[in-house]
Amino acid sequence: MNESCVTFIHALTPVQAGTGQGVGVIDLPIAREKATNLPYIPGSTVKGTLRDEFESDGSDPKRIFGAATGERVDGRDEDGQTANAGAAIFTDQRLLCLPVRSLYGTFAWVTSPLILHRFARDCKIAGSPVDIPIPEMADGNAGTPKDSKIIPEKNGSGAKIYLEDLDLTPTGSNAANLWAALLGPKIFGNGGAEQFNRRFAIVSDDVMNFLVETATEIRARNVLDDDTKSSQNLWYEEALPAETILSGLLATTKIRDVEPAEVFSRIAKLCSRPVQLGGNMTVGRGLCRIILDGKGGQTNGNT
Repeated sequence: MNESCVTFIHALTPVQAGTGQGVGVIDLPIAREKATNLPYIPGSTVKGTLRDEFESDGSDPKRIFGAATGERVDGRDEDGQTANAGAAIFTDQRLLCLPVRSLYGTFAWVTSPLILHRFARDCKIAGSPVDIPIPEMADGNAGTPKDSKIIPEKNGSGAKIYLEDLDLTPTGSNAANLWAALLGPKIFGNGGAEQFNRRFAIVSDDVMNFLVETATEIRARNVLDDDTKSSQNLWYEEALPAETILSGLLATTKIRDVEPAEVFSRIAKLCSRPVQLGGNMTVGRGLCRIILDGKGGQTNGNT
């Protein structure tokens, strides 16, 4: 890799980036990492969507995204393998903040120490190291910035935060202040950063494991007979809820005469408007903002 930048994805509608037919109660589950069980959007999903957007604009996608399967473009290798590679490298977009129902403030953007450690590692790879402490949270606590909306206004000694079925004790955390101040402007620009800051919360990794299982969206869908309206096929599908935030990396590799600056600028232009990721596009799923940030990238703070 030559240059890289951090990417953010902000879901405007639920996202169904799945793995195909499931074997459990959920017929169409979302993609999850094997070891951590954390949801993610595959890098191939992002790359394929942006490639289609590139073609829709009338541009030739081969320089940035490589040749499509079975195509051959000019290149160094006689067998076409290097010739078919693209200059843009998309990593999987991993969960950064999960929107979780809250008794106060409607919902909270929740993250955990493990997720923040992985995000900080990505920032270091992109050449933008983050020098903010990552707090270790007890299972019954939640780190929140000052002026949090998810804490009752009459914040006595027994105040609680209620997320899904959990009641957690808020702990004033300077680290939470710093993380919210870092992430808010990057994802939402200066206009929306305050709302993010007031809904941000850090919980323990064990609590996060519970929330990623219980706070995703499950929707029942059905096919009805045109004449009798009887059910022909009932199924359940899982989706990342609207307002989910994910992060990853966009990197470049030297292919032919494509410079990193061209890769970042052309992809940033594609991301100046919302795109649709994952399945069920015709029923409104997967509408997302993609933000490029950091070294070599351009910040897209559209809200």
